[in-house]
Amino acid sequence: MRHIAAAAVLMLALTSPAYAYIGPGAGIGAIGTVVAFFVAVFLLAAGFVWYPVKRLMRRTDGRSSDRKDS
Repeated sequence: MRHIAAAAVLMLALTSPAYAYIGPGAGIGAIGTVVAFFVAVFLLAAGFVWYPVKRLMRRTDGRSSDRKDS
């Protein structure tokens, strides 16, 4: 097991930089992915909060809770 760990450390220490170009499309895609993730988390939290609030409002409004929204 020590030989594998030593080999991994040695390979990581001896790597050379990969002078590669990443175009602007990759950056825009990464930003879009991060924004979409945060929007999805926000909408998930809003849904978990909104559903009980909607049921509470319906209950205090005097309407039946098993009627569907129109």
